[in-house]
Amino acid sequence: MREPTARAGTVGGPMTPARWALLGSLYITQFLALGFFFIALVAILRRERAPLESLSIISLLGLVWVVKVLWAPLVDRIRFGRLGHYRGWLILMQGGIVLTVLAIGRFDVVADFEVVFGLCLLLAVLCATQDIAADGLACRLLSRDQRGVGNGLQIAGGLLGNMLGGGVVLMLYPTIGWSGAMLVLALGVAVPLVQLLRFREPVLADGRDQVGALRTQMRRLVLVWRQPGGGRWLVLLSVYPLGIGLVYYLATPMLVDAGWSMEHVGFVMNVVGSLIGVASALAAGMLVRRVGRRRMLVAVGVAQVIALAAFLLPATGASGSWAVVGPLCLLFVTYSPVATVLCTMMMDRATPEHAATDFTAQYTVYTLVATVGGALAFQLAAVLGYPGVVMLAVAMASLAAVGASLLYQDPGTARAEPDLSAPLAVPSE
Repeated sequence: MREPTARAGTVGGPMTPARWALLGSLYITQFLALGFFFIALVAILRRERAPLESLSIISLLGLVWVVKVLWAPLVDRIRFGRLGHYRGWLILMQGGIVLTVLAIGRFDVVADFEVVFGLCLLLAVLCATQDIAADGLACRLLSRDQRGVGNGLQIAGGLLGNMLGGGVVLMLYPTIGWSGAMLVLALGVAVPLVQLLRFREPVLADGRDQVGALRTQMRRLVLVWRQPGGGRWLVLLSVYPLGIGLVYYLATPMLVDAGWSMEHVGFVMNVVGSLIGVASALAAGMLVRRVGRRRMLVAVGVAQVIALAAFLLPATGASGSWAVVGPLCLLFVTYSPVATVLCTMMMDRATPEHAATDFTAQYTVYTLVATVGGALAFQLAAVLGYPGVVMLAVAMASLAAVGASLLYQDPGTARAEPDLSAPLAVPSE
C-alpha cells in the first residue's frame, strides 16, 4: 500500500502509527543483539572460566560505534534501486544481522571464541551501519515538531533493546542454551524486516536525493560544523556528556564498595535504571516541543548538576538505602533526557540530502566524549577519590548548563543550508 505524498511544510509527510512502530522497532533491535554480547556474553564466558584477557577484548566492539562516522557518507551516497535509499540499507543490514546471529549460534562460545568474536565484530559493524541508516531515515521522516518525541523513542528503544538482550535473554540462557539464545535474538531482530517490506520510503521531491560524489559526502563531516552556530554547538557537545559520563561509569564500583551484591547491582543498573530511563526519555521528548529547545537544554543541564551533586552522598561513604538509591534514581532520570534533547538538536542540524552523515558526525562527538569520560573516571578516582571525581563532574555539568544559556543558537532561526522543511514525495509503484 502506498503511503501519502509528503505535504509541504513537513520533512517526511504525516507520521502514521506504522512509521512510529517502524522507528521504534529499528532502535530496539539494533541494541537487542549488541546488549546480549556486551553484557550477557561476558557473564557466560566468565562462568565457563574464560580468562580475563578474553573478556577485555569484548569491550573493543564498542569502538565500532565511534568510528562508524567514517562510512556514514557511503550510506548517504549509495542507493539500492527499487529497494530505496535508507530503506535499502536497512533491509540489507537487518537481514545481515539475522544471518550473523544465526551463524554465531553454530559455534561453541568458548572453544571457538576467536570465530565468535570475529562474527561479533561483523555484527557490531552491521548494527552500527543500521543505526546510521535509521538515523538518516528518522531525520527525513520527522518534522521539527516531531523530533523530540522521535528521539525520545530512539533513546528509549536503545535502553529496551539493551535490557531485553542483556537481561531477559541472559535469564533464558540456562534453559534454552547458546543456540536457543541466538535463535531468540534472530527472531527479535527479524521483526523490522516485515515492517520494512510494507514501508514506502519518501524521497526528496526536487531530486536532491541523488547526491553528488563520495568526496562531496565526505566533506559533510567538516561542513556540518560550519552551519550558523556550529562552532558553539561543537563546544556544547564536547562538554555536556562529560560530567554525567564520569559519574555513570563510577556508579557500579560505588555500589560494590557500599556492600551491594552483584545481583542487586545488576538488577538496579540494568533493569530499574533502564525502565526509569525509558520513561524519562519519552517524557523529555514530549516536553521538547512544549518547552522549546533552548529551555530544555538548560533544564536538563541544571538537572544534571543536581543529580551529580547528590552522588556526593555515596561517594563520601553514606551507605543508607536512600543515600544510595536516591542519587541513582536522579542519575537515571537525568541521563536519558540529556541524550534525547541533544539528539533532537542534532537532527535540527542535519540536512535532508546528507541526513545520515550530518547526524552521525555530531553523535560521534557525543559518544566519543562520553566514552573518554568513562575511561578517565577510573584513572581520576585513583588519584582524586570518588568525592573528587564527583566534584569535577558537578563543575563540568555546571559549565554545560551555563554554556547552554549563553552559546546555543537554534539553527531553525538562522540557517545557510537548504530548508529542512523541503517536501518529500513517495515514488510511484
